[in-house]
Amino acid sequence: MRFGEFELFSLSDGFFGLDGGAMFGVVPRPLWERTNPPDERNRIRLALRPLLVVAGTERLLIDTGIGDKWDTKSTDIYRIEHTDTIESSLARAGFEPKDITKVVLTHLHFDHAGAATRLDSTGKPVPRFSNARYYVQQKEWDLALNPNRRSRAAYIPENFLPLQETEQLDLIDGDSELVLGLELVLTSGHTPGHQIVLLRSGGRTAVYWGDLIPTRSHIATPYIMGYDLLPLETMEQKEKLVPQAIAGKWLSFLEHDPDFASGIIEEENGKPFLRPFAE
Repeated sequence: MRFGEFELFSLSDGFFGLDGGAMFGVVPRPLWERTNPPDERNRIRLALRPLLVVAGTERLLIDTGIGDKWDTKSTDIYRIEHTDTIESSLARAGFEPKDITKVVLTHLHFDHAGAATRLDSTGKPVPRFSNARYYVQQKEWDLALNPNRRSRAAYIPENFLPLQETEQLDLIDGDSELVLGLELVLTSGHTPGHQIVLLRSGGRTAVYWGDLIPTRSHIATPYIMGYDLLPLETMEQKEKLVPQAIAGKWLSFLEHDPDFASGIIEEENGKPFLRPFAE
């Protein structure tokens, strides 16, 4: 879609599954299972939706998806469904990995940074987007290199260390305007270095929520993932940003919603909800 000076393409790296209880933390199962029915192993279906932003000669990719460096056992555990790949969805938009000039990673968990690298013909992990700079918050990089016991499984070194080895990595500290009208905003919450992306053009604002609001079921403040390392900070950010999104009619991109890639957050009877754009 055209968004002011930007052209936006919602991409796909398929679907995967995570434990429903972990995705909703302290929210009781009878509440979340109404809209997120779990399978026989308690996993709910989640989308993998990177966003391509074309701004003049810049082609910016926000997150990359889960990637293809998975063995059979892990593919089964995470119920990875490559109905699409980052390459196939890029191709439908008319681009190839070599066309990407910048990659923004909201954080370095495997479902967001997994496709940042690929295996070459020798089985060595290398950057998938050979001509791109990769942008990560310094706090996120530090945690990924030295993860705590709770978050260790989410950080897979082959997804991000090659970016440093090829000198394609740019570490940033806090909020930063990457190109005119595109701002990286450090939110913390899900991880200490989690960031979202704000796009402003033509008097409108769009937001890529990352894992601050992964699905439309997580818009309400109490709906916080058990995976969040700093859940109170997640709640504080949602209490601050969601009212702004409602008042400004921001275009919201939801990375993991299984049904809808984007929409406008509105409020009815004091409760926020997503009015989605049909796909």
